[in-house]
Amino acid sequence: MERARILILTASIGSGHTRAAEAIRAALAAHPQADAIQVDVVDFMAREVSTIHYLMKRIYLTMLRFVPDLYDVFFRIAGKKASGGIVRGAFAQVMVRTMGRIVRRYEPDLVIATHPFPEGAAALWRTRYGGSYALAALLTDYALHAIWLVRGVDQYFVATEAMAAEMAERGFAPRTVEASGIPIARADYALRQMEAQERVGLHGGLPTVLLMGGGLGLGGMDRTLVALETLERRLAILVAAGHNEVLEAHARRVAETSRHVIRVFAYTDEVPVLMRAADLLITKPGGLTISEAFAAGLPLLLHDPIPGPETENAVYATRRGAAVWLHPGERMAPAVEEILAHRISEMRRAAGDCACEDAAQRVAKILMEMLTRKRGHTHGKEKDA
Repeated sequence: MERARILILTASIGSGHTRAAEAIRAALAAHPQADAIQVDVVDFMAREVSTIHYLMKRIYLTMLRFVPDLYDVFFRIAGKKASGGIVRGAFAQVMVRTMGRIVRRYEPDLVIATHPFPEGAAALWRTRYGGSYALAALLTDYALHAIWLVRGVDQYFVATEAMAAEMAERGFAPRTVEASGIPIARADYALRQMEAQERVGLHGGLPTVLLMGGGLGLGGMDRTLVALETLERRLAILVAAGHNEVLEAHARRVAETSRHVIRVFAYTDEVPVLMRAADLLITKPGGLTISEAFAAGLPLLLHDPIPGPETENAVYATRRGAAVWLHPGERMAPAVEEILAHRISEMRRAAGDCACEDAAQRVAKILMEMLTRKRGHTHGKEKDA
């Protein structure tokens, strides 16, 4: 029998959507029936997929760097029940032709989207042209947003039971919504902190702080390094600079004269090791980053959320006791000192309570069940004919 085809559509806006897509691909590859499927991952915003999409992405990223309040306006407009459908529909109309090219190339039996742009385009193309693929959507934040809520999607995966309950209140059939958690890459959950520190070049037993700003290295980590220099206690500081070469170079210069021990990393796949080496993560509250920290039992100090979904992520992690949210005007150094001195143990427990390490496996299991049902339905039609 010809292998079934699963197409994972992501968007390289930040790194969270792509990391979730790769986690799902890895879980599908480890599934007992992996030999019966072919899995492809496509970046819907890549230049080679669509020049228009790529330019939209560049404009979006520029907007986030210089005018985040403008995105706040967009988020709130798109998040309203009525206007959310208009915004989603507008993007889908622009992107549906690209979706058609992708469908014709890959001929998928099942599509799962980890970003609302390809989700909306896939739903529109299927409605307009009668596509036969099943369609699933994976939300990568800890709050609902109307731009994701497309009627006709066969299966939703959300982070929490509260989100699933809210979707039921909005009229979505409970059987179509799974509170799977947010998929993250498999990691060595048994790795001890001392072993992790040795792997990243630390040997002094100092309190260890990890700085992250997503794959783009956003979030003012240069300012964070300045703030940490004012702490009385000596720290080990791990800087995950992502693709931000300017930040990487700056952090290396700071490391040469700092009284702290600073280790700097460009974009790396070793984030789980960095997290297990750390006592505290200082970061912007991206959904994937928070989920990875939960799995590592790592307390968070959150700052500079992008207005909209990251703000909701910060609210969630703070209410669960796993994070402290540093608001504008609050000083970072005293917050770090207070957490390290008094709150690490309770915050570690709270982070662990939020963890959902098997989310990718749960998503993969349901996707395979969807594929089995779809192929069985198709074969049943062929017999009837």
